Amino acid sequence: MTRNIVGTNRGEDLGGSPKLRCGEITIYKAYALLALTTLFWAGNSIAGKLAVGHASPMVLVTARWASVMAVLYVFNRGHIATDWQVIRSRLRYLLLLGALGFTVFSVALYYALVYTTAINSSILQGGMPLFVFAASFILFSSRIGVEQAVGFVFSFIGVIIIAMRGDLANLIELDVNVGDALMLVAIIAYGVYTAALRSKPQMHWTSLIFTLCLGATLASLPLLAVEAVQGETMLPDMRGWAIISYIVIFPSLLAQVFYIRAVELIGANRAGLFINLLPVWGTLLAVTILKEAFNFYHAAALIMILAGISLAEYGGRKLSKHA
Repeated sequence: MTRNIVGTNRGEDLGGSPKLRCGEITIYKAYALLALTTLFWAGNSIAGKLAVGHASPMVLVTARWASVMAVLYVFNRGHIATDWQVIRSRLRYLLLLGALGFTVFSVALYYALVYTTAINSSILQGGMPLFVFAASFILFSSRIGVEQAVGFVFSFIGVIIIAMRGDLANLIELDVNVGDALMLVAIIAYGVYTAALRSKPQMHWTSLIFTLCLGATLASLPLLAVEAVQGETMLPDMRGWAIISYIVIFPSLLAQVFYIRAVELIGANRAGLFINLLPVWGTLLAVTILKEAFNFYHAAALIMILAGISLAEYGGRKLSKHA
């Protein structure tokens, strides 16, 4: 019995050559990095839910991106200085991308978690790859296959199932949870942001993330002021600072580094499939840590979203082969 590993036929060599074993280790290392990446990203929703009552949403958003920006500058200012001419030539574009992908997404997410469950948030985020695909089609007229179109419909049905909480009457009466509606805003914003990254200038990844964080921080300050004027600002207590520390270190920094390294090891297409784990991890964490109830409609929505993404990925691969 034979199987191929990293494009090489292993045959009956059960021990495998050192080169092949090295290839296997590379793959498993990438899988481990991607599993941790999606686990950290899923943990962001759990952290946002735990932060309710311990730090207001805009304090959370501003502290998150300002902290990431500061860390990147302290440890990678050499790359930033080297790329500054490139950054300056596209500064407005990059600042706008940071405001959209980081600030709008985070604000919508953390405010959504005031009103909805972490399970709902996690499952809805599972539909992000399909919204990226839709945004790419709208903005850049990217090719679309039948499977991709059907996959988008499947995933969107999953989103609708969450929005109506398993009861069609809620949809007919437009009785939609505010938090779920905000999550839809979040994933649409992130879809547009991700698609728009196609036009980013070439630079070191730390320079790119630093500039995006700068845009996110600048965009968050007026919203932080509005929150303060409305008397809704809540400065972090000890638990709030612990949550902010987790968000900065794990979903914002380590997950980014792990994902970039995994892409280097096995490629973007294969790495992208692991985003499917995000709603799975998020659901498990919400049930385990937050003790949230997992209902039948959650399972139905999760199946529809994951089926839609798988179908769209299959269609995307077919298009790539015939391009």
